[in-house]
Amino acid sequence: MKIAIVGAGEVGTHLAKLLTRENINIVLMDEQESRLRDLETNYDMLTRVGSPTSLNDLRNIGVKDADLFVAVTPEESRNLTSCLLATKLGAKKTLARIDNYEYLLPENKPVFEQMGLNHLIYPEVLAANEILESLQTSWMRYHITLADGLLHLCIIKVRKGADIIGKKFSSGYFLNGRYRIVAIKREQRTFIPRGDDEIMSEDLVYFLCTKENIDFVREQAGKLKREVRNVILMGGSRIARKVAQEAPEKLKIKIIEKDRDTCMSLAEKLSNTLIINADATNIDVLREEGIRDADAFVALTDNSATNIFACLTARKLGTGKTIAEIENIDYIHMAEGLDIGAILNKKTIAASYIYQLLMDASVLSVHNLTTADAEMIEFIVTDKSRITRTKIRDAHLPQDVNIGAIIRAGEVVLADGDTQILAGDHVSVFCTSKAIRQLDYFFR
Repeated sequence: MKIAIVGAGEVGTHLAKLLTRENINIVLMDEQESRLRDLETNYDMLTRVGSPTSLNDLRNIGVKDADLFVAVTPEESRNLTSCLLATKLGAKKTLARIDNYEYLLPENKPVFEQMGLNHLIYPEVLAANEILESLQTSWMRYHITLADGLLHLCIIKVRKGADIIGKKFSSGYFLNGRYRIVAIKREQRTFIPRGDDEIMSEDLVYFLCTKENIDFVREQAGKLKREVRNVILMGGSRIARKVAQEAPEKLKIKIIEKDRDTCMSLAEKLSNTLIINADATNIDVLREEGIRDADAFVALTDNSATNIFACLTARKLGTGKTIAEIENIDYIHMAEGLDIGAILNKKTIAASYIYQLLMDASVLSVHNLTTADAEMIEFIVTDKSRITRTKIRDAHLPQDVNIGAIIRAGEVVLADGDTQILAGDHVSVFCTSKAIRQLDYFFR
């Protein structure tokens, strides 16, 4: 398989690095040589300096042989043009990064397909959707809906006093039929729990359950249910704008932005959102704007360190739910250690979306779990899949793989060692990123 990527910005570079783990021929092109420096030396990829809209440069990176052509430069028009040229030159599939939401509307999809544009991605919209999902479940760190809503992955920071702390998995305590713990993150290590393991205070615990058991999971994790009504967004970015535009009516959104021109632009587009021209890194400003009454605080400036500091400040002032956009991946583990709340990284969200396009047809979805360097994958099992030949306990799955649940005839079955997977099952699997390709052997 060959993938050509143009645009060595945050999304393009992260995607290229992600794909170097696979047996994939990758070429990354950008107009600025400085962005490509050291990538070819440190990663298994080719890099080329060139223009995304130059026919000659596209030919030179072998676009005619590309299984997927990805254009993720900062300029939408160049991405669209590049994809159209790549299609004419022979690329099998194309994907363009855009910033016009109108293009994503279902009625416009045939227009782009007729032009030879197969996929469009708007990272800021994906990030905004993730924020809104997180605000609906304020007591969780992260919440992912699987299997068309039949299954939920609830990622929860467990504190001292929770019922589940100190219980060994070998005790049978967790065999309640109402949820399944597929992984635990403790400090910087993510692992699949075995018999002698137990949950400790400050662990990040990954629960799989059905919708009707979410409240039971919350009680087991010792969390109180708090509904989010008042939300403060720091920074008037495109993500903030999309959050405000897509938020349900019950949410009262306030955006604090220090640039006056940006505030004026937001005020024109967001009639039902309060726009404040001020610096939200100033504690007095936060107090004046009601941080103590806010149910959630979301930091969305273009500076990761500023967002971390702001969330720490908001938590100190009493805000229960905080979300920080952290685009510098090196900061993510540090931020987790500081316990700032949920972390948003639009490059990993976008890369997960693109990565899914490269998977086998048996893969329904791939969810990148940013803070765990892991994935949650949904498979459709065929009658040829090796996983159907024996019970799960006898399948000799890799150590970093955990089958969490099965959807069979519209019903959820929480998996255990005695579960027999059948053809037609939809299977939700947790695995570390390094183990993802090993799953082909079992499910292909």
